Amino acid sequence: MGGTPNPAAGEPAAAPTESQVRRDLAAAYRLAAREGWDDLIYSHITAMVPGEPGHFLINAFGLAFSEVRPDNLVKVDFDGNVLDAAPPRAINKAGFALHAAVHRARPDAFCVMHLHETHAIAVSTHPRGLLPLSQHALRFHGCLGYHDYEGVALSSAEAARLVAALGERPAALLRNHGTLVLGRTVPEAYTLTATLLKACRIQILSLSANPNPLVPAPAVIERAAAQLFDNGALEGVWEWPALLRSLPDIAHPTL
Repeated sequence: MGGTPNPAAGEPAAAPTESQVRRDLAAAYRLAAREGWDDLIYSHITAMVPGEPGHFLINAFGLAFSEVRPDNLVKVDFDGNVLDAAPPRAINKAGFALHAAVHRARPDAFCVMHLHETHAIAVSTHPRGLLPLSQHALRFHGCLGYHDYEGVALSSAEAARLVAALGERPAALLRNHGTLVLGRTVPEAYTLTATLLKACRIQILSLSANPNPLVPAPAVIERAAAQLFDNGALEGVWEWPALLRSLPDIAHPTL
């Protein structure tokens, strides 16, 4: 989380193949399940298909996060058409609509992670949202959007409001609902999500222990936030290989 050399900074990254993206996306689902970030069969992580504008991968509806594998991810277009030939798999229409809206509006959003993690939902209900109580929270200082809850189904009008609330930011708290995090890669989206969720857990613990916690001075907040942003360096480069090694079966094409 900031402060580490980034071998990808300043160097053009090689475009990933679809198989690599499928592996990384399936790994993100499996890792999220292991962390307890899943919500039965609900919420989604999506990634664009390299070389196929307007196509992205999403989990098949009905599978738990722990069951997602590279070969059971579903390829869809922005209109919700399932593009995989066989076997036919259903997708969650409400979840699809949110991800399609964000992918369509933000070309830099290669991966979009939307979760219903308990602590993050609790923080989303706080009038002031995420507070600058930890280094993890400071990573999102000035770059976290907020979207008010409007119900389960995402209409085209609400999609426009959500996209406007997100703006050019990498993340948002959906009030009374969950988190929305964007990444230029799957590893970046996962790493940013991990940072945001930890910041939310720290806030809940801090406020439960003391309703008037210590807050860094404004100048320190600004300086630390800039350091953690690290001039926009790609995140997740160092963390992702270690996370993949913790899932030794994920790269095998038979799974």
